[in-house]
Amino acid sequence: MQNELEKLILQYRELGIDQQIDYDKFYLYSLITHSTAIEGSTITELENQIMFDQGISLKGKSIMEQNMNLDLKTAYEKAIQLAKIHTPITIELLKELSALVMKNTGSEYKTALGNFSSAKGELRLLNVSAGIGGKSYMSYNKVPAKLSEFCAQLNSAREHSANKTVARLYELSFDAHYHLVTIHPWADGNGRMARLLMNMLQFEFGLIPSKILNEDKAEYIKALVETRETDDLAIFRNFMNATMIRNLRYDIAVFHQSVGEEAESREKTTKSREKIVTLLSKDGRLSAAALAGIIGITPKAVEKQIAKLKAEGVLKRIGPDKGGYWQVVK
Repeated sequence: MQNELEKLILQYRELGIDQQIDYDKFYLYSLITHSTAIEGSTITELENQIMFDQGISLKGKSIMEQNMNLDLKTAYEKAIQLAKIHTPITIELLKELSALVMKNTGSEYKTALGNFSSAKGELRLLNVSAGIGGKSYMSYNKVPAKLSEFCAQLNSAREHSANKTVARLYELSFDAHYHLVTIHPWADGNGRMARLLMNMLQFEFGLIPSKILNEDKAEYIKALVETRETDDLAIFRNFMNATMIRNLRYDIAVFHQSVGEEAESREKTTKSREKIVTLLSKDGRLSAAALAGIIGITPKAVEKQIAKLKAEGVLKRIGPDKGGYWQVVK
């Protein structure tokens, strides 16, 4: 599976898919859209593009959904900046990013030990479980020490990343995702933060960031649960590798299709151009409508072609628009 992943990544790069105009922006929007969709957002990639680029509020979408996406965008932009300068991962840094993720959707909590706010990225002071009847995550009082240990191990693993294989770097990012969501440091937003950290590391390593699609949500949660129950990281790694492979195959197929459609369109245009020239060389008085009927395209398409041919000096108009004719210049 690792070899297949590396081959697809190489093909992805060779095709130049990641070199297209605005690729980085739209890929980021896709990451955000799918991450929030797993948390219940119904906002599409196109809607996020409109909201992010034009600052337009979306009709029919709740303020909570819109804020969730806007906040995550801010957090990703910050994370990408930090990734570029290889910033050490610390508890304070994670809290800062969490505060951005939860800025407008977080809550205030009152406990016997004191109050805390998920909107400020503060660590939880209460215990939480994985849904109703689910297993409890580690006790809140163990979180700071475990999170500190996690940061130290992650920073150590990030050292000498240039000497690690692509497969190993992906594993490192997948493991970070799993460990952070398992520690569950916050009352809210742990899933978004785990995916954010995974992508932040991938940005740092120069990898194609992993997307977990909403349609894979059930399989994603199942992989997390089974990994936690068996303490076998291979389960989550295999899920993430399979997801990455599936997404890369899809992106490559879409790219090939779009390139094929462009080539087909160019070929049709060339053939139409040649037919127009041939027909007008025989009868220069043929109208755009008549040419369109013969060739099988619209009169407007004929007019565009004639205008280009005239500008290129291939056609020359003799006489007025009405009563004149086209001369093919040889």
